[in-house]
Amino acid sequence: MGADGGVVGDRTLAFLAGLHRLVIRVTGGRLGWRLGRLEVVELHTRGRRSGERRSAMLTAPIVDDDRIVLVASKGGADRHPAWYLNLVADPRVELTTRTGLRPMIARTADADERAALWPRVVRSYAGYRRYQERTARVIPVVICEPAT
Repeated sequence: MGADGGVVGDRTLAFLAGLHRLVIRVTGGRLGWRLGRLEVVELHTRGRRSGERRSAMLTAPIVDDDRIVLVASKGGADRHPAWYLNLVADPRVELTTRTGLRPMIARTADADERAALWPRVVRSYAGYRRYQERTARVIPVVICEPAT
């Protein structure tokens, strides 16, 4: 949160993501792929307007064998993060994980899937519950599965 009690701004998030990438690079990947109990991934999308490759450092509260779940929380902001809008426009994404680059297809969990996943999400990180309480929008849960 910002100094005024609001949500962290886009510039701050971009700075922190760049710092996170630097830690991973400088340590040869020994540090940075976990944040507490959460795995960290780098999501690569195509800009919905620009068509340019875009990247976002994110935590993944659920990582199963062939499925990685992301949460488009943006810290409880009232608008969706740009990375989420990009993958809605083009669900073909790539995820960089500790083990390498993985082509995936991303989709928003439907209401039943979200209801089933949400308890696991908040068990992984209770902050997601606070983020949902902070905003009127339903925070999307994104399921990424291997591209075929």
